[in-house]
Amino acid sequence: MNTAVGRLVRAELKLMTRDPLVLTFVFVFPIVTMLIIGGSFGTDPDPAFAGANPSHWYVASYLTVVIAATGLVMLPVHLASYRERGVLRRFAAAGFPRWSFAVAQMVVGLITTLVASVMLLIVAAPIYGIPALHNGWRVAAGLLVGAIAFVSIGVFLGSLLPSARSAQAIGLVLFFPSFLLGAGGPPPHVMGAVLRRIADVLPLTQVTKSVREPWLGLGSATGSLIAMAVLAVVATVVAARRTVL
Repeated sequence: MNTAVGRLVRAELKLMTRDPLVLTFVFVFPIVTMLIIGGSFGTDPDPAFAGANPSHWYVASYLTVVIAATGLVMLPVHLASYRERGVLRRFAAAGFPRWSFAVAQMVVGLITTLVASVMLLIVAAPIYGIPALHNGWRVAAGLLVGAIAFVSIGVFLGSLLPSARSAQAIGLVLFFPSFLLGAGGPPPHVMGAVLRRIADVLPLTQVTKSVREPWLGLGSATGSLIAMAVLAVVATVVAARRTVL
């Protein structure tokens, strides 16, 4: 890629691989917590997990933790640090098209999410096994629209927050409740009524449902998929308008 977007993507990917926050929250944290939580409930089908194998439940769920870590922690901190140091103004002065930076960040976010997800599955395969796909195209669609939605949210947050420190604080405040209630914590069946109601309105819950249910054969999750597709479109439009150089 010799275009402006291609040059930005190559440069950003190099920077991402040197960022300890990226390595910790996007690549290491989902894998480590998946191994711990996935092994805590055994491998026998359990009514608390809608009759599914608990370890397979968490393997399917933790791909969406990668999505959330990318969109709520990695991208906002990275972009806010650029704004704080005046890097975006230098990109504009260098003649990059006004739309190029937003597109490059979205591409980088999606590539990072894909690589981290593959790494998680590689680690999970010999330990818990990869759950059989009951409806592959719905799983792929859920992962794609969820990744686009959260990457766009991350780009928007990074363009809005004034500093890397504030982006990190707000990103973590958004990430951990979403992680615990929407994907990586206890199954909904064992939560109290109040926590279930809160979890139901979280975007990450809808992403997780749109991936986990068709993957494990627990349902089609059509409503969750449609909701995330709408959010992906809205978030992408808002992020693109906000982040022009």
